[in-house]
Amino acid sequence: MSLRIYNSMARAVQPFQPLVAGSVQMYVCGMTVYDYCHLGHARSMVAFDVVRKWLQASGYAVTFVRNITDIDDKIIRRAVENGESIRSLTDRMIAALHEDSVALGIAAPDHEPRATEYVGQMLGLIDKLEQAGYAYRSPEGDVNYSVRKFDGYGKLSGKSLDELRAGERVAVAQTKQDPLDFVLWKSAKPTEPVDAKWSSPYGDGRPGWHIECSAMSGALLGETFDIHGGGADLLFPHHENEIAQSEAACGKTMAQYWMHNGFVTRDNEKMSKSLGNFFTIRDVLAQYDAETVRFFIARAHYRSALAYSDVHLNDARTALRRLYTALASVPSLDSVNAATIDWSNPYAQRFRVAMDEDFGTPEAVAVLFELAGEVNKTASLELAIVLRQLGGILGVLQQEPEVFLRAGASVDAAYVQAQITLRQEAKAAKDYALADQIRKALLDKGIVLKDTPAGTTWEAVS
Repeated sequence: MSLRIYNSMARAVQPFQPLVAGSVQMYVCGMTVYDYCHLGHARSMVAFDVVRKWLQASGYAVTFVRNITDIDDKIIRRAVENGESIRSLTDRMIAALHEDSVALGIAAPDHEPRATEYVGQMLGLIDKLEQAGYAYRSPEGDVNYSVRKFDGYGKLSGKSLDELRAGERVAVAQTKQDPLDFVLWKSAKPTEPVDAKWSSPYGDGRPGWHIECSAMSGALLGETFDIHGGGADLLFPHHENEIAQSEAACGKTMAQYWMHNGFVTRDNEKMSKSLGNFFTIRDVLAQYDAETVRFFIARAHYRSALAYSDVHLNDARTALRRLYTALASVPSLDSVNAATIDWSNPYAQRFRVAMDEDFGTPEAVAVLFELAGEVNKTASLELAIVLRQLGGILGVLQQEPEVFLRAGASVDAAYVQAQITLRQEAKAAKDYALADQIRKALLDKGIVLKDTPAGTTWEAVS
């Protein structure tokens, strides 16, 4: 069996055939750096890191590009609010992004272009679109893309122009001929800071969001490349607009396969900054170790919704401890450094079948647990090596088992004691529901309370 990928363009799982045998070029939309990354960003980073690792494990040479949007209305507003330059804000947030990526074990992209470094290429692309009749200038100085000029508009989202127009809820701007038209170049406003604009044939201004990715992907990967990825929220309008720009400018298919990871949800709603229901990666890492967070994300299929809760993260931590416990049962494991996976091993074969079917990590993780059970029974060094190697494709099980298990057993004693005090106060106030809630919350974290005549004691259990 060979690799099959769900292609959002075809709305079907298709056999993967790269443009060049043995080589894969992949572009994934990155972050807009006006704030710290949240768990939704972590989902995308981990999902496509696993995709990249599996492609590499399958023998492909992968060129991976993940961009940074470092000029945007939100960035400008935040910089003005903070009283700092745009570059100061974006440099700070990019450094934080890199810290979060390293913590989660995300391999650095081969190229990480900043939008502000490619303004010249964006202007060249806009000029092509204007010359070809796809772009028009507004009296106010903006340059817009006319979606009705592009016959294929809507092919990624699977909607016709009339369907998209019927869903439009915003009155057409005076600068646009049609509500679906989108901006390629924004004219500078007198109130905006000087570092938010560039000179251009259209006057001072800055690029629109969509043109940024078309220019960066084209410059680094060419007019057609293998895989374009990003979050499901980018499918429309961002990726639809990228296709319209890129394909109108060069007359070629932009990407062979379009991949979209699912949302992170909280209380059945998409986790997002606009809804105010998000956690930053740093918020989560303050409570859970990074490998547990990564495993929580990686074991769910990348296209499915991922429900965030302490219960699910605690379950992920317990499950990861089970795998590490199996590795710890083979004392000689850490003295072995096996470089290549033995794909003739039946567990490795089943893992490969799972991953080859659209990166099926839930089924692949099930194989890991079956393998761990066999390691527990046999203490087989050979099987333990395979378990560690296969776990590495998901970005887990690479620590020394004793180190992970010791760290997982370490507990913030002051925090536990404070919770015990709160529980005692709740019981004194006859708020038994709250007291039970505190006990359960501690139990979910592996802390067992024992009430005795002398008081309440606790112990951490695996």
